[in-house]
Amino acid sequence: MSRFDDDMGESDAFEAAARPASARSLSAQAMAARPMPYLDGLNPEQRAAVEALEGPVLMLAGAGTGKTRALTARIAHLLLTGTARPNEILAVTFTNKAAREMKMRVASLMGQPVEGMPWLGTFHAICVKLLRRHAELAGLKSNFTILDTDDQLRLLRQVLDAEQVDRKRWTERWFAGHIEFYKNRAELPEKINESASPTAERLPGAAADGTSYKRSVREIYAQYQTRLRELNAVDFGDLLLHMVTIFQAHPDLLAQYQRWFRYILVDEYQDTNVAQYLWLRLLAQGHSNICVVGDDDQSIYGWRGAEVGNILRFEKDFPGAKVVRLEQNYRSTVHILEAANGVIAHNRERLGKSLRSVGEEGARVRLIGHWDGEEEARWVGEEIEAMGRGTRGMDPVSPDGIAILVRASHQMRAFEDRFLTIGLPYRVIGGPRFYERLEIRDAMAYFRLVVSPDDDLAFERVVNTPKRGLGDKAQQVIQRMARSNGVSLVEGARLAVETGAIGGKGARELRGFVDGLARWRGLMLGGLRAVGPEADDDLLIEEGAVQDRLSHIELAEMILDESGYTAMWQNDKTPEAPGRLENLKELVKALEGFENLQGFLEHVSLIMDNESDDQEEKVTLMTLHAAKGLEFPAVFLPGWEDGLFPSQRAMDESGIKGLEEERRLAYVGITRAEEICTISFASNRRVYGQWQSQMASRFVDELPAEHVEVLTPSGLHGHQNMSSSASPVAGMMQGSALHEAAARADVYNSPGWRRLQQNQARPGLRQPSEARNMTIDAEAISVFALGDRVFHQKFGYGAVIGIEGDKMEVAFDKAGEKKVVASYLVSADAADDVPF
Repeated sequence: MSRFDDDMGESDAFEAAARPASARSLSAQAMAARPMPYLDGLNPEQRAAVEALEGPVLMLAGAGTGKTRALTARIAHLLLTGTARPNEILAVTFTNKAAREMKMRVASLMGQPVEGMPWLGTFHAICVKLLRRHAELAGLKSNFTILDTDDQLRLLRQVLDAEQVDRKRWTERWFAGHIEFYKNRAELPEKINESASPTAERLPGAAADGTSYKRSVREIYAQYQTRLRELNAVDFGDLLLHMVTIFQAHPDLLAQYQRWFRYILVDEYQDTNVAQYLWLRLLAQGHSNICVVGDDDQSIYGWRGAEVGNILRFEKDFPGAKVVRLEQNYRSTVHILEAANGVIAHNRERLGKSLRSVGEEGARVRLIGHWDGEEEARWVGEEIEAMGRGTRGMDPVSPDGIAILVRASHQMRAFEDRFLTIGLPYRVIGGPRFYERLEIRDAMAYFRLVVSPDDDLAFERVVNTPKRGLGDKAQQVIQRMARSNGVSLVEGARLAVETGAIGGKGARELRGFVDGLARWRGLMLGGLRAVGPEADDDLLIEEGAVQDRLSHIELAEMILDESGYTAMWQNDKTPEAPGRLENLKELVKALEGFENLQGFLEHVSLIMDNESDDQEEKVTLMTLHAAKGLEFPAVFLPGWEDGLFPSQRAMDESGIKGLEEERRLAYVGITRAEEICTISFASNRRVYGQWQSQMASRFVDELPAEHVEVLTPSGLHGHQNMSSSASPVAGMMQGSALHEAAARADVYNSPGWRRLQQNQARPGLRQPSEARNMTIDAEAISVFALGDRVFHQKFGYGAVIGIEGDKMEVAFDKAGEKKVVASYLVSADAADDVPF
């Protein structure tokens, strides 16, 4: 039996509170006779949702429709009419902040502090209370410990080591992620075979007789749970898992709570996972007095277990449910809402609603295309400054009222660089600034060591990153060697290897690390790669071979690759690893604007040393996922390109389901804007070191044209002979005066726009020339085209197979494929004129 069942005083109190409504009818009537001013400010739909107290209710609340007000008014109505007592109401939220806000709003509506509402809180907070009452039913003691993430990973390491699992390939974080997947679905280890696995990959060492990967994970999961019980501990996923399991195994206990929790209210129902859904459904089965508030069009957390299907099938789960649609928006203008409605209408899996504004028609959603990402960042910076001054026909907008919402964190780099350059204060919400991220600091430390081998702080940061078998003891040996000889840690490391002070695998790895630093520094100082069929990777200093010099961009890529740092994140199985790799690519891309590594490092040091007053007004920079629930007078939505947004990874992994969640994310982004919403995209972006043409996001075509002001001139997506059908934006503009107006606009008198107009007249140019370290040879570009036969004094004859700015990629007849500067080539027909 549960300890709680023996506590008769508390049980009796619950039972007394749960007496039939008829026993309290007189008091209820007396309470209902009181005035209800909290209902006066509600619109008809909100009031209908508040007053429908009996039976299941789905409050389908669109963005900015006052759903929190309606939910808190419903709680106040239950209390002030005497329909329920405070301890009979189960009100569940997702964050402690939301729970505190709900309690404060209820107190404000009631005109008095809210006392005795112990069951208003987050899923985890409420389940902790319940689990401590019934811990023995889960094989625990009531004083169990809740493990944080670090303790959870430490325990998993112990389990994996005991099972001799290769933790370098299958990390504890990887297992933690998959165990969390099962716990979010309320699945115990013995039930894993009954559901789909998140991956079909098998662990190394699994039997070759067809034993599945899933069985291996199940066994690790089972042993992990056993160790938790032995330690009298739980992780966060266990809190709901144990309570669902207890309720399913003990129907008498479930029946008690069904009587005690007479009214259930749930906020953000579209974000619930399977375990949360099952827990709520079990508690509501007895009376069906459950009111859920949510918006299927704002379900954007599928990647962390949220199931949009929970809200979509509410009417099926609770027959006869009353559905109230809150569609009256108090936040955004008409044009912004109609643009959002137009996009989300393309989703098939939705309940359907259409937001309508109570405000002004406002400005149309602005859509603009840029030549590349750097030009996009420059334009946004200029536009924000113009907003602050109130120019270009707009009312002044404070920096605090402006937000830039990106799909992925690596997109922030271009904006941060631009804002730091022009001195525009900004804040990053939901994470560190770009140059403060762990992977960026590590990479910068490698670059610092190559530029300055005496930088001991940089050495300490990366000497064992990735792991090289150099623990604290080995690093102390290096430090002693350096101090005793009065040299840097790099030289101390070299001496430690040469004298045998460090041996074994650590010595081999350390020698490779130190030799690598020397080789990379030699390349930076003017070493040239040998070329030709017979060449190896040794350094070659050769006069007149300037075209083969390794650029600082290529050197940076080489450092990250040869050091093993890139491979470390490629082999990392955690959800964060892909984002870290994207950030490293963005870091390398940032080098394009500088002549060398040292100049780049100086630039970053200077711009990061500009910490401003926390009270200063700042532009907000954040991801779309982090922006949910927020609102700003002006919102910029950059990077609307297929593959970036919608994310190619989301579509590859989840198909139509992933695409629809991406579209919901677009809807969330648009509806964050109150007055001004600007969507932008770039026609070219650098991907894996190469310029690639980008297509505008399919979501751009889904915007209703009558609510959009297009600022992009035709021809941006290619040369002037491109048909309008090839560019969705050009097609939207045909037949309008916007083309001419945009061409005359001040923004298109920028250097970037003038470069675009000039470059479109060059038949051989296929990539933007934004890398400031490059010198474009216009004559060479105008001479050669793809397929031309050319001659090089060293490599002989060949054919042009690629053009990248002033560099030609040539397939030479004897020397193979090479990249050479155009000025070192002549036409094959003119080769006879070349002196030997």
